[in-house]
Amino acid sequence: MKKYFMALDAGTTSNRAIIFDDGSHVVAVAQKELKQYYPQPGWVEHDALGIWEDVRFAMGEALKKSGLSAADIAAIGITNQRETTVIWNRHTGKPVYHAIVWQSRQTVAISESLKKQNLAKEIRYRTGLPIDAYFSGTKIAWILEHVAGAREMAAKGDLLFGTIDTWLIWNLTERKVHVTDYTNASRTMIYNIRELAWDDMLLDALKIPRNMLPEVKPSSCIYGETTVLGTAIPVASALGDQQAALFGQNCFAPGTAKNTYGTGCFLLMNTGKNLVESQHGLVSTLACGIDGEVEYALEGSVFVAGAAVQWLRDEMHLIGTSAESEAVAKQAGDNGGVYFVPAFTGLGAPYWDENARGMMIGITRGTKREHMVRAVLESIAFQTKDVLNAVEADTKNHLIALNVDGGAAANDLLMQFQADLLGVPVNRAAMLETTALGAFYAAALAVSGREAFDQMLALRKSGETFMPQMERAQADILHRNWRRAVAHARNWLIEE
Repeated sequence: MKKYFMALDAGTTSNRAIIFDDGSHVVAVAQKELKQYYPQPGWVEHDALGIWEDVRFAMGEALKKSGLSAADIAAIGITNQRETTVIWNRHTGKPVYHAIVWQSRQTVAISESLKKQNLAKEIRYRTGLPIDAYFSGTKIAWILEHVAGAREMAAKGDLLFGTIDTWLIWNLTERKVHVTDYTNASRTMIYNIRELAWDDMLLDALKIPRNMLPEVKPSSCIYGETTVLGTAIPVASALGDQQAALFGQNCFAPGTAKNTYGTGCFLLMNTGKNLVESQHGLVSTLACGIDGEVEYALEGSVFVAGAAVQWLRDEMHLIGTSAESEAVAKQAGDNGGVYFVPAFTGLGAPYWDENARGMMIGITRGTKREHMVRAVLESIAFQTKDVLNAVEADTKNHLIALNVDGGAAANDLLMQFQADLLGVPVNRAAMLETTALGAFYAAALAVSGREAFDQMLALRKSGETFMPQMERAQADILHRNWRRAVAHARNWLIEE
């Protein structure tokens, strides 16, 4: 008898339910686009109740499309946009404010306050993270400060905090289970990744009551059961989306790495039991937690990747669909000397510049639409090159190949340019949606055991490989010009 698993992929731009069989084949997919809220420049928010409703809808639709019954689903796994912060009333189940999205910069002032208290070194040592508005801790503090009555309610134990995995598990289990996993906890900037515990010093610095926080459990673990689909189904995994992709790409050995091209761009290298402290603008994070043990990873987070293509489509109207970007860019042949820095909300790794803003430079009278589109695609590859350079400097290892996944990895032009820039093969996963695959694998491990899990991994198919074709001298020139463009975009918000 075949077994079936449902992965819930709560992303930044959509919520999806994907049903896999135990041969790692996709049986059905249902998706609902997620509305974005931009209340002020640089702020990004989501409706947390809307996320839950969309997930419930997708679960039902996927089941309907598959022709299966709820009784056929062996377990549910969750992968989610990380750092996005929800605070809700434990009694009513209603959020006290919109979910503040990982991209949002509304907590920059809180980050700056922590820096002025000379906490940067201590926070990086304890959490592996730089001080930045990107992470959940500052978002919790902002909501407690800005929502009337929130701090008093939190002090009385009436409010709960969670990243999106926590919010979904709490709702799936009918408000019984308030948990998160190691990977999501490690992205909050209040979790000590050395001691594997919420950190009292950091909670005090941000004035966050401990009673708001979820219990931290392994990434592959039966957290509870849901009856949302009409029968009891174990909720058996939770991983932040990038760690889920690392798991889905089978990067279990130290030194293996993957890059996911989604709304943002995220390169992770597994460092095993070794917590590597970055000296080059990366973050140390937890790769996964299985059977009571954790593994670490080095990560470089690029804030804007696929979102830049969406910007071309939705705001600039230079393309009709995201997929059209490849054909338009090919018409140009090269970038025509145009470089685009997609610092819409600042720059992530390895720069960590909250004051940078987007810029297109090198424009001449001969610049065409296709040059601009190509420059946007190339910016994704350039940012990945910057991050990989930092990974290699920190680990003293030269990567021999890069595993890639995510929506933009379907773009052949981008993948070939990526291989050319890096000078190493780029291996595209046969299944680009490896975040959901990782959630499925982790859930299967929790309910089926190691032997069945290993059999599933053996069935994983290989995808296409892109080999470097560009002369190294040419690739180096392009990258140097990119770095010049970045230098001009940095510190834009700081007046001289």
